Amino acid sequence: MKSWFIKMAAVLTAALSLSGCGYNDFQRLDETTKSAWSEVVNQYQRRADLIDNLVNTVKGEAKFEQDTLNQVIQARAKATSMQVTPETLNNPEAFKQFQAAQGELSSALSRLMVTVERYPDLKANKAFADLRVALEGTENRIAVARNRYIQAVQEYNVLARSFPTNLTGMIFGYKPKENFTVANEAAISNAPKVDFGTSPTPAPAR
Repeated sequence: MKSWFIKMAAVLTAALSLSGCGYNDFQRLDETTKSAWSEVVNQYQRRADLIDNLVNTVKGEAKFEQDTLNQVIQARAKATSMQVTPETLNNPEAFKQFQAAQGELSSALSRLMVTVERYPDLKANKAFADLRVALEGTENRIAVARNRYIQAVQEYNVLARSFPTNLTGMIFGYKPKENFTVANEAAISNAPKVDFGTSPTPAPAR
């Protein structure tokens, strides 16, 4: 019986030590960042699906600039070809490649939307107008998801770099995670300009 109490005391002491040194916080914040990351990926995938439909609609405009359309097609193909998993968060190079690919797609999409201004028939196309509204909503959701991820990683990284919790991180393999950091974060995190103002064919309310 005495040995049982000693073992229980040892287990309790170990549990309290882990809690006090931030182990439980690492567990919680690690799951939070993974959840936030999944939402970012989901919203980017939703955008890619919408862009696929958008491209098919734009192809119906016979005289539309092919170079601009090809840039979007190629950027989308590059962005969707990347294998993204929760482990990407712990791989700086893979994370940067993913971020760069999404940034290229955002830029190509913005150029496409500017070009569309020169095509009144395409702007008046109901299918295109519906996709524009859906795309606007998705870009806003991407911005929200990115901000939540940024905040989650900032909180996790403070824990991973602070003393004495950084010692716990080293022991259990909890390393600082990559975050969205670019030369012009504000520009990339903003939605591409897809608002054409007053359209001949109003889009249905969402």
